[in-house]
Amino acid sequence: MNILLLGSGGREHALAWKILQSPKINTLYVAPGNAGIGQIAEILDISPLDFTAVKAQVIDKKIDMVVIGPEDPLVKGIYDFFINDKEIQHIPVIGPSQLGAELEGSKDFAKRFMMRHNIPTAKYKSFTNKNIDEAYQFLEELKAPYVLKADGLAAGKGVLIINDLNEAKAELKAMLGGMFGAASNTVVIEEFLSGIECSVFVLTDGKSYKILPVAKDYKRIGEGDTGLNTGGMGAVSPVSFADDTFMKKVEERIVQPTVTGLQKDNIVYKGFIFIGLIEVGGEPMVIEYNVRMGDPETEVVMLRIKSDLVDLLEGVATESLDKKNLEIDNRYATTVMLVSGGYPGDYEKGKVISGLDSVSDSIVFHAGTIEDKNTIATNGGRVLAVSSYGNSKEEALNKSFANAEKICFDGKYYRKDIGFDLK
Repeated sequence: MNILLLGSGGREHALAWKILQSPKINTLYVAPGNAGIGQIAEILDISPLDFTAVKAQVIDKKIDMVVIGPEDPLVKGIYDFFINDKEIQHIPVIGPSQLGAELEGSKDFAKRFMMRHNIPTAKYKSFTNKNIDEAYQFLEELKAPYVLKADGLAAGKGVLIINDLNEAKAELKAMLGGMFGAASNTVVIEEFLSGIECSVFVLTDGKSYKILPVAKDYKRIGEGDTGLNTGGMGAVSPVSFADDTFMKKVEERIVQPTVTGLQKDNIVYKGFIFIGLIEVGGEPMVIEYNVRMGDPETEVVMLRIKSDLVDLLEGVATESLDKKNLEIDNRYATTVMLVSGGYPGDYEKGKVISGLDSVSDSIVFHAGTIEDKNTIATNGGRVLAVSSYGNSKEEALNKSFANAEKICFDGKYYRKDIGFDLK
């Protein structure tokens, strides 16, 4: 079959790598892709947000399935675009409906969903400029630190955690005043939860589900989880504290009620669900939902799936996922992100990358790269994800770190403590 994968990052490179292992695949097209993806799949130079252009390519390339990598096309309704077009409505789209995508598109929608279906999460209230005085009062009722979340998509930058009450009030006013554009017209204020986080990934056909390997990512730029938040500096799978006892609670209290809740609310959902969890005193609580695979977690999760991913996706499309087998690799998988100097602040692009051909015993997924005149150069803040297997976390990390050293570009930086907080 011919598959079109939308996206251009490390997540999409990892998905492409896994899809191409399937005997069911004929041609894999990726739009718009990157330099690394272009080495293994056919690149289409179109935007995932240009649905008309996507449709034209789907028809022209005789595409049998469309897999959505990033959240933006889902929140903007690409699933509904296909379903409502008679020419392409028969082609399965792996991703939720526009209403389902609101689980990520609106923090307030997600919180109301969790409350409605008794899914454990932090206490919260949502506010706009019209009731800012009530928001100040709610902040005063909470204990520091204070969590402020822009309701809409803000490119991963819409969450502030502040220790001082007056500063929290000032930042709230700035957010409601347009700090994140329309994304912060509504702000969700949450009680702070203290614990250790992990990412649980679920694949669902809307009725049944499979729980994919659990991962933990590292968002802060600095070692010891210090400094600014990033799109992710590395990831580890499996996660030591997410044992059978913990995961039984996750499935019973969170995964099952989520999938059942989608059905009860008549929300069409065929695709991946990312559940950002925090362990608080041994109990799992939901921080957030995403409606797609995470990045850089995909770069370790795909390594640990032994089953045919295309076969699983066909199960999603045909609502027969319960009849499919999910086999997991018991080895550890780790990924270390190489990022541009200055990231997540200002950084330069176009730095030539060398040493990729000297990597051994690791898989390098491209996140922000471009090919120009037979050279590969940086084209983003997060540039490359060096992923490795190991019989232990330490063995996998040592391989990733050793190969990270072999790759060179001006300003290269990576964290050398990924996995530091896991046993």
